Amino acid sequence: MNDKIVKFSLILFLFIVSSCSNKSPVFGENGMVVSTSRHASQVGIDILQAGGNAIDAAAAVGFALAVTSSSNGNIGGGGFMTAKLANGEVFTLDYREMAPKSANRDMYLDKDGNIIKGKSRSTHFASGVPGSVDGLLKAWRDYGSGVISRDQLMGPAIKLAREGFDLSIYEAERFNKNKERLSKHSETKRIFTRDDREWKKDDIFKQTDLANTLERIAKNGRDGFYKGETAKLIVEEMKSVGSWIDYEDLENYVSKYRQPVKGSFMGYEIISMGPPSSGGLLVVHMLNMLEKIIEGKNSDFDLSFNSVHYIHTLTELERRAYADRTEHMADSDYWDVPNSMFLSHDYAHERLKDINFKKATDSQLVEHGNPYSNQSEETTHYSIIDSEGNAVSVTTTINSGYGNGITVTGAGFLLNNEMDDFSSKPGEPNMFGLLGNEANAIEPKKRPLSSMTPTIVLKDDSPFLILGSPGGSTIITTVMQNILNVIVHDMNIQEAVSSPRVHSQWLPDMVFHEKNGLSPEIIDELKKMGHDVRMRGSIGEANGIMINEKGFWGGPDSRGENTAIGY
Repeated sequence: MNDKIVKFSLILFLFIVSSCSNKSPVFGENGMVVSTSRHASQVGIDILQAGGNAIDAAAAVGFALAVTSSSNGNIGGGGFMTAKLANGEVFTLDYREMAPKSANRDMYLDKDGNIIKGKSRSTHFASGVPGSVDGLLKAWRDYGSGVISRDQLMGPAIKLAREGFDLSIYEAERFNKNKERLSKHSETKRIFTRDDREWKKDDIFKQTDLANTLERIAKNGRDGFYKGETAKLIVEEMKSVGSWIDYEDLENYVSKYRQPVKGSFMGYEIISMGPPSSGGLLVVHMLNMLEKIIEGKNSDFDLSFNSVHYIHTLTELERRAYADRTEHMADSDYWDVPNSMFLSHDYAHERLKDINFKKATDSQLVEHGNPYSNQSEETTHYSIIDSEGNAVSVTTTINSGYGNGITVTGAGFLLNNEMDDFSSKPGEPNMFGLLGNEANAIEPKKRPLSSMTPTIVLKDDSPFLILGSPGGSTIITTVMQNILNVIVHDMNIQEAVSSPRVHSQWLPDMVFHEKNGLSPEIIDELKKMGHDVRMRGSIGEANGIMINEKGFWGGPDSRGENTAIGY
């Protein structure tokens, strides 16, 4: 590579790290919570200080986010939780939304087989059966400390909803920028836009109906949502479209413990979420490929941060991984996902054989692998660790910002539009540009494929990093780059989550970068190699924790209004 470009790349890297270092990681000796909401992070810390563990705090933060982060925190959606407990136990919990029993594979197609615009994104039919309430309560019941009662768990969220909370500039602007979307459904308009008002910093946002819904959960547990008054309100909301979600759908919802995805990279152990999340398997698969490259690279092969070779290499790995995702990944209850293929070092080595390290591969020429040969973008993430070393990584979503924009009348919460994460039609992209085939076709009670990637990295069998991010299809590449930023590029957690990122996903055949993340020289060199390089907005919004012998270091992503609180 041109020496001038190498030198410029090094200068840019040092400038970026220096800029990210202006805000140091937040330190805590006894516990740490990092989330998108300052109110929710404080709720988590309060639970820890009251004697609860990280699981108690994770559940409390989840319910608080349903109040303070309306566009992505939710009880009308679902999520995934990855945990490494102080006693050595690992668990991953799937509380992803489920398709109602009346769902069918062609429900978003017209009589000519074409996709009906908007039906899977902005109508009642876009919503899967919500899973957050069942999942958060299950984790708290099974792995909580036993010290925190359900009233204590729910109390902070109820208070934030009933008495209201002060909006930050960021939160007020988010409401104002989405005014048109939030005014399309009458109940959503009543709560969020209030006669077309402009929200300002320090305005108090109260949500009485949501407070009542949360109180029913506090009193009756799971039945306070999936049965009784709240269930009645959900079913009434759905009657306008022929009972899309009914009492049976709600009562039959169940969250599930899944087999954790485990891998390794450069001596560290990776623990993440398995299907219906595609994230864990893809991160391990790509790290396996990269480790093979690092082991075999020669001295002139430059893998320094955001160098030309580094970005080219990541892009080539990503296009192959996402091609495999399209063909082979789905809800493992309905599809035989070839986990062993994605985790195999032999398969990773095989996948590298057609990479040209000096020229971009045309994605149209990249095919998915064969698992039987040789048999061998609105979401939120929070990370928590307690004084005992229990580590929890949670990613939760209602899919796009404010879900389908429909609030359950009288219940106060927005519904998800997760049905768009299914493959509405083979070969047609969803809102994140991700393709799907037969594996991810719509079926009753099936869970749509997800990119959410709550991950914990272990060092010497103890938590070292707790990571995750929102961002649709960019979640997976964001988590991988944060791991590399720490392990390969020796960044602290604040530098890691705030450094500029790139993203590629097979199709569309492009390399995306953030503004000011790459120098013009690097971009030109990538284009000469055959890459279609495009600038886009923020890539992910990671919230991480790093653990070392001194204590806990919280890294809230500078891309948004994220808050780390330690004690």
